[in-house]
Amino acid sequence: MNKVAKITLSFWIMKICATTLGETGGDLISMTLNVGYEISSIILFSLFLVAVIAQIKSHKFNPFLYWTVILATSTAGTTMSDFMDRTLHLGYEKGALILFAGLLSILTIWYLSEKSLSVNNIQTPREETFYWIAILFSNTLGTALGDFLADSSGLGFSGGAILIASLIGLAVLAYYFTKLNHVMLFWIAFVLTRPFGATFGDLLTKPIQKGGLNFGTVGSSAFLAIILIAMVIYTTKKEKRLKTG
Repeated sequence: MNKVAKITLSFWIMKICATTLGETGGDLISMTLNVGYEISSIILFSLFLVAVIAQIKSHKFNPFLYWTVILATSTAGTTMSDFMDRTLHLGYEKGALILFAGLLSILTIWYLSEKSLSVNNIQTPREETFYWIAILFSNTLGTALGDFLADSSGLGFSGGAILIASLIGLAVLAYYFTKLNHVMLFWIAFVLTRPFGATFGDLLTKPIQKGGLNFGTVGSSAFLAIILIAMVIYTTKKEKRLKTG
């Protein structure tokens, strides 16, 4: 029984919604509620562990549980990256390099262990453990990259989002028109959609004088949560219709 979502256009739309919600939700807890990066990281990482254990123990694919874990990796990744970059004063560049090295390490161990990095058919608990650790590193890395583009690159929130969207577009073109490995392109796109979500989340929440739209973390998080839930319900019903066909 395959335990992960099919890689379709709907998957990528929900991924961007989840990662953007992870950015606004993480900022809501750490900054708006003034919990702080360290405590927020502990709380959200604990929630991730609860969700991912439930996901791994599940005997079949549950779309709501699956996207709950994706969202948990995004919110935890947001505060963990901010903790590394700001509380530990590593900065965006060092933080991103550490996370990139961590992602490469887990993908290498995964490949050596399973002889594959396929994301289309995950069945065993060991495969799924590698899958979720890689996703957690990917989303945390994406937060650091997004913050770097928005705050340190001089591009601003909208400029960073446009750059990342262009890179995602190149990955899509490479998927359809080149012979580059599709698994490699998946992980490139998966990492890139996180900073896109991060910069888009900043664009929604930050004040107008800082280049944002000033929707706030509460309003933006609620709006994105509604979209994500609606998309999960839609894709679930669509899959059921196709199976009963």
